[in-house]
Amino acid sequence: MKIAQVVPLYESVPPRLYGGTERVVAHLTQALVEQGHEVTLFASADSCTSARLVAMRKQALRLDPAPLKSDLASHLVLLHEVRRHADEFDVLHFHTDLLHFPFFEDMAGRTLTTVHGRLDMKDLPEAYRRWSAFPLVSISEDQRRPLPFAHWHGTVHHGTDGEHFRYHEASDNGYLAFLGRISPEKRPDRAIAIAIRAGMPLRIAAKVDAVDREYFEQRIRPLLDHPLIEFLGEIGDDDKAEFLGNASALLFPIDWPEPFGLVMIEAMACGTPVVAWRCGSVPEVVEQGVTGFIVDSDEQAVAAVHEALTLDRGRVRAAFERRFSSRIMANTYLDLYQRLPAFGSRGPAPAALPPGGPPP
Repeated sequence: MKIAQVVPLYESVPPRLYGGTERVVAHLTQALVEQGHEVTLFASADSCTSARLVAMRKQALRLDPAPLKSDLASHLVLLHEVRRHADEFDVLHFHTDLLHFPFFEDMAGRTLTTVHGRLDMKDLPEAYRRWSAFPLVSISEDQRRPLPFAHWHGTVHHGTDGEHFRYHEASDNGYLAFLGRISPEKRPDRAIAIAIRAGMPLRIAAKVDAVDREYFEQRIRPLLDHPLIEFLGEIGDDDKAEFLGNASALLFPIDWPEPFGLVMIEAMACGTPVVAWRCGSVPEVVEQGVTGFIVDSDEQAVAAVHEALTLDRGRVRAAFERRFSSRIMANTYLDLYQRLPAFGSRGPAPAALPPGGPPP
């Protein structure tokens, strides 16, 4: 099968540091290649993949030091190039939200669009009604709730490559982990309060976006002086497995309808149980009493943290392999590809792409 994977240009594939969508696409692409499919990845040049890479930008946008750059312009060039070579592929798999809809309306039946973000936003219903021919994939059933009428083709929970996350039979240092982004909806303040009440160290590995800088300085930084709390900043893939694997539990105290929450299954891959709020996709991901605990209050979370210490970490890892491996994710997508309305309806292919990407 000839498959195009089209990703946003904000991060490389996989991201150097924090990033969800591009990391999922990296694992999906690798799993598809390992199964013998011909995959072309349209991404930034600093991506690392065993697929054929079409470099659409020298560097991903977020880490590009240039003071002035246009994310809109770079994505328009991306979509133009995918359109120019669309007939080379059986499937065009987009991860660019709905930006591609006006450009690919005449071939919507052989596209698949994975929706990675939240959908409870003004203006989205009108857009998804306008471009209703595009088959969509949700990353959790909960994600669909604001747009039940949309053209849902399936739900595919995220997967990751278990080889990147070494199983830890026991936690080495007895700390709680918070991994992700410092923002009000992620509730690092709640994680800090739980750790202090539980009397356990908390290590926070998280990035601070410019939009959240004020929140960090005013609400979170004053809480970091407590002797149980350690702020590590943003970490990359090289450090993530050890950070999660050595933890006694991952705290996921979200306060918003998170569509998935990749860090939960990354922790499970290490054998680390998850204590998470009953919100968004959490009830679909965490198996109560097996891979962690779903809670509704600080009091329940404090109790769950101590109870998590008694869970069998081998069962946590086994549940990950059964439900959230990258191979399982890839197989589910392959089934959805083959059930597209116009799967495989390619026309004459234009001239092949030159090595290294499109011409300047």
